[in-house]
Order: sequence, then structure tokens, then C-alpha cells
Amino acid sequence: QVQLVESGGGLVQAGDSLRLSCAASGRTFSSYTMGWFRQARGKEREFVATLRTGGSTAYAGSVKGRFTISRDNAKNTLYLQMNSLKPEDTAVYYCAAKIAWNIEYNYWGQGTQVTVSS
Repeated sequence: QVQLVESGGGLVQAGDSLRLSCAASGRTFSSYTMGWFRQARGKEREFVATLRTGGSTAYAGSVKGRFTISRDNAKNTLYLQMNSLKPEDTAVYYCAAKIAWNIEYNYWGQGTQVTVSS
């Protein structure tokens, strides 16, 4: 069992940077594949980035080169560094966890709002 709490969202201007954090409970954080997702108003939730336990990453095409996912296992924290933000990045951002890379994410945070003004 793991509980996830996101923070770091806010209102920024286009071109700005923001770093989201996701604090995880439990002693086995390093065993989980972690991910970031987002949901814009009126749209389906979409994948943003994932970070497997071995360190491999994957990104949605819309954020590749601008966003970086990372983790600090000593702090039980997942990060999403977002650079060159665009208005279309506006959404609620969620972190998620799963115990194996080939299953669905089954632990979710409550989300943090990111708003990018033009």
C-alpha cells in the first residue's frame, strides 16, 4: 500500500518553469514504477511520463524535451520538472504508482493544479 500527495502546482506564465513533487508513504517506494498523468478540463486523463525502478523513462510526445521525471528514493519523492510551459499544459497533474511495470497504475494522488497563462 502506498499513499501519494502531490504539491508544487500553481499559476505561471508561458515559458516559465515549475517543479511538481509527489510524496509517497511506505518503506518500499523504490520498488514502484512511478508516473505522472494530467487531465485538462473537459478532456480525458492522459499519460505524461513514467519512471521505472531501473531508471528508464518514457514521455508523452507533447512534453518530451521539456519535462523531466525523476525520483529521490531516500526522500520517497517523485518529481516532474516542467520547463518551457505552454498554455496547453494547463491541467490537474496526478502522480501514480504501480508495483510492476506491466500492470495498470493502481495508486493515485489527488492531483495538483497547473495553470499556464499566455
